[in-house]
Amino acid sequence: MSETRETWFDEPLIFTIAERHVRGRFVRLGPVLNRIMAAHSYPPVMEKLLAEALVLTVLLGSTLKDDESQMTLQAQTGGGPVDLLVCDYRAGELRGYLKFDAERLAEVGPDPTLFGLFGEGFLAITFDQAVSGERWQGIVPLEGSSIADAAEHYFEQSEQIPSLVRLCARHDAELGCVAGGLLLQHLPDGEVGRDRIEARADHPEWEHARTIAATLKDEELTDAAASLETLAWRLFHEEEVRVEAGVAVSRGCRCNIDHYARVLAQFPEAERQEMADDDGIIQVDCAFCSRLFPVPLDEIATRH
Repeated sequence: MSETRETWFDEPLIFTIAERHVRGRFVRLGPVLNRIMAAHSYPPVMEKLLAEALVLTVLLGSTLKDDESQMTLQAQTGGGPVDLLVCDYRAGELRGYLKFDAERLAEVGPDPTLFGLFGEGFLAITFDQAVSGERWQGIVPLEGSSIADAAEHYFEQSEQIPSLVRLCARHDAELGCVAGGLLLQHLPDGEVGRDRIEARADHPEWEHARTIAATLKDEELTDAAASLETLAWRLFHEEEVRVEAGVAVSRGCRCNIDHYARVLAQFPEAERQEMADDDGIIQVDCAFCSRLFPVPLDEIATRH
């Protein structure tokens, strides 16, 4: 394994096993996760769901190559108590929000299934590429026992890349909410433009790597005493593994009065007047950070 400084919290670890045509990412969220959670008082089952979704967002979003591109993960209900789950990632900035019906949540018990939470819902993963201006979106049903299962289905259906996704979260008495995840993928063998005949789920090299990675325990992913490099070494100590630290993650709510003034300036003046109160203020409620932003009408006028 190549040498690197050790990675513990709020920073992905990228690794490659070239001889097995395998790439992967670990991430463990702690302080950043708790800053995001502090905006709302989520019950334990919702805290766990959002934490795992935020880990998945980092695993996927950290694959972006430039600072202006954005990855958005959104899960919507098909009749369950969760109405909306949305997270996004841009240049290391992470945010997330979950909306749910407390009464319906109480009816599904303390350990609900994914179907119990969402019903026949769907998972949408969107990549907005800043350089090319392209938007790419994959939508799959929320099937399986967890968000991780749905993510594997996304890779299978939308990208045809054999993948293993592991996500877990727990509440620690000292650290608060801690969550970790692993994304492992099999790369096609050959040059760009050739048939991807080697990128298949039953390839022996992929089966070998996947079987080893599947032995990883949830408690290892959230163990604050073990660095991410340690986890990679435990799993693949018989392989030549190249590792590098990814971009550090921070709480990234981009909400401020200046931002909302620019957004509101796109609305017709008559609509802005209807939104405003008697003092000429539009109160914008940010669901991500649970704050109200008062935007004066005359502040919006300067954006034209």
